[in-house]
Amino acid sequence: MDGPIWTGIVPSLAMGIGLAACAGLRAWLPLLLAGLLARAGVLELGPSFRFIASNQALILFGVATVVEMLGDKIPAVDHTLDALSTVLRPAAGSLLAASVLWRVPDPLTALALGVAVGAPTALVPHAAKATLRAGSTFFTGGLANPLLSFVEDLAAVVLFVLTVMVPVAVALVILVVAVLLVRRLSRRRLPPAVSVT
Repeated sequence: MDGPIWTGIVPSLAMGIGLAACAGLRAWLPLLLAGLLARAGVLELGPSFRFIASNQALILFGVATVVEMLGDKIPAVDHTLDALSTVLRPAAGSLLAASVLWRVPDPLTALALGVAVGAPTALVPHAAKATLRAGSTFFTGGLANPLLSFVEDLAAVVLFVLTVMVPVAVALVILVVAVLLVRRLSRRRLPPAVSVT
């Protein structure tokens, strides 16, 4: 690894965090966008992950993106997709995170880092999305879910673009939000203090 760590692995790791968060919203869309940008020479992928920009992969990602985005707008189908996505989104997040760690010379190390960073990062927005959808289904009978789906589509694209442009800033925001969510959840689970009189 040449150069100081700031110009080496930190931006790649930050980009991995941002792309994994995108995968937490949409499993296939960020893979499609990453492949297209890699094909255009805008996004650098590790040598072992360049298959993401292959014709076969782009066709697969394109078809899967259309199926996921359309299916997510059908109230009965969106719950099934969310259940499948509990496995797919962390896997996509891991693959995306590993693919941009091109400064890590060993592909197995890059993959291990990708799984360690990508899977939990993808699970955070996925869990938030599932909670929001459950509330929407309860309060609106699922009528608001297609609108929420469009917002999630837009959020995934915007997050992807920002990640490519300013990866470190996006990763810092994601980490701060994750810490705040964990703190909030841990406070809810703590039993009330018992006062001794």
